Amino acid sequence: MQLKALVKLNAARRDRKAAVVVTDLSDDKVQVILEGDAVPGPLGEEAVKAFRSGKAGTVDVEGQPLFLNVHLPPPRIVVIGAVHISQALAQLAPVAGYDLTIIDPRTAFATEERFEGVELIADWPEDVLKDRPLDAYTALAAVTHDPKIDDFPLSEALRAGCFYVGALGSRKTHAKRIERLKELGRTDNEIGRIAAPIGLDIGAASPAEIALATLAQIVQAFRRRDLVTAG
Repeated sequence: MQLKALVKLNAARRDRKAAVVVTDLSDDKVQVILEGDAVPGPLGEEAVKAFRSGKAGTVDVEGQPLFLNVHLPPPRIVVIGAVHISQALAQLAPVAGYDLTIIDPRTAFATEERFEGVELIADWPEDVLKDRPLDAYTALAAVTHDPKIDDFPLSEALRAGCFYVGALGSRKTHAKRIERLKELGRTDNEIGRIAAPIGLDIGAASPAEIALATLAQIVQAFRRRDLVTAG
């Protein structure tokens, strides 16, 4: 790979940004397209398909054979709240290919006995997210029902452009949450991205069913996320 392309790709990996390495099979020339780059015409359209599928492959663009190799940051789920829903979600997420971290300052809930083998951080989200910031390849699910714990990470998830932001609670609860998030500086458009009540509407009742509905909604959001590569 050409040095300039390699440097750009390594920078994307470091910053958890998606990239497609495009190799012209007729002359071995290489270019790197980052997710969000404006690329006009058929190549931009093919790049969008590659970013969405995550799969490498050969395409024909205006008579040129090109190989598109996709490099996506590992998608991850950050759950705010060590509750029963989190326990079920921690078992389901790896099956779908998602890393999962649970954050909850309540040490009575955030115990290794309840979350064996799960990355569990018993601290306030404000402190954790300073060193482990959210990004566009992170899904955030807030499930504590406690504004003192949920509100800050929800606001941060919207600010960081997380591909999914969901919050547990009724519509009445969410209406109060909206006002608090506005006080934290979030706009109506940003707040409108929150999935609340959390999860796809499958009539979920038990914690395991709510976890399943939430994971399904996260997968849906990831596969349908906005891409602006095509110019």
